[in-house]
Amino acid sequence: MSEITYPFDKTVPTEEPAIIVPEVHWLRMPLPFVLNHVNIWLLQDEGGWCTVDTGVTWDTGKSVWNRCLCQYTLVRQVITHYHPDHIGLAGWLEQKTGASLWMTRGEYLTALACQNQLESYSVDAMIRLFEWHGLDESRVKALKVRGHVYGQGCPVLPSTCHYIRDGDRITIGSHEWEVIAGYGHAVEHASFYCRELNILISGDMLLPSISTNIPVMAVDPLGNPLKEFLESVRRFLDLPADTLVLPSHGRPFRGIHARVRFLEEHHRSRCHAVLRACTVPRTACELLPVLFEREIVDAHQCMFAMGESIAHLNYLEKQQKLKRLERDGVIRFVTA
Repeated sequence: MSEITYPFDKTVPTEEPAIIVPEVHWLRMPLPFVLNHVNIWLLQDEGGWCTVDTGVTWDTGKSVWNRCLCQYTLVRQVITHYHPDHIGLAGWLEQKTGASLWMTRGEYLTALACQNQLESYSVDAMIRLFEWHGLDESRVKALKVRGHVYGQGCPVLPSTCHYIRDGDRITIGSHEWEVIAGYGHAVEHASFYCRELNILISGDMLLPSISTNIPVMAVDPLGNPLKEFLESVRRFLDLPADTLVLPSHGRPFRGIHARVRFLEEHHRSRCHAVLRACTVPRTACELLPVLFEREIVDAHQCMFAMGESIAHLNYLEKQQKLKRLERDGVIRFVTA
């Protein structure tokens, strides 16, 4: 399959589940962000239903779940990764339904670290990283005002977790789902493939129309998440070309191989643009218009953009195409 196709109607209603197959239902959960929804996948399970992801904590999300729970008895929560739009309501749902939490060890521990603002996972640590990479005072101030947003979106976490690992096969209802761990977007992101249904629940690792955010985090400032991401998505090339992909944002689609190839080319072109710009020393902040081709002023978007800009620079430095220069507490990169 050489292109992406969308087998479901564009106007799938928000807040009302739609049927993918009888055992898999789609809840398009609203979000209070520019990215205005996250897809929740409800899988028929023994004694009720399993949700894949939960949505962020806010009143609208709770209202949607309250209506949904009248129809779906929730017995399990499987979480793709630690970001609040995916795990934010897990604690609330556990308190309300008793549904147990299943996710990878790396994602659960990272969620706890972010929620409790442990040193290297804190807002202050993130801001220090961005300041080293040249973020200007006005956007630093906006991030400080924005504050501990993770705790707002994910105020309560279940106190226990069933850990899942890459290659595990989880039985949910009458179907077996293989765990495919992915890296770069998050610490140990889990996607799920059902061979019998030929369905991949891709989480944020493979989206149909926007590129996944790939950030360097303060806890690992010299990390290479872009390399990890590209290596991870190439694993999806082993799946059948006609796999139905259920992403966390956007519509279900077919064309998994085409999407992986597009993402490879997208990041290749972004790297070329960075190299062209770095014939003179540049900070990650100065490269935001180069990478994103627009002005980044919103604090929420600035957080994503700075992390990804640093990721591209670290990636090119590891390939010895860029050199890192540190002067007066600011990091710049120049072509090698």
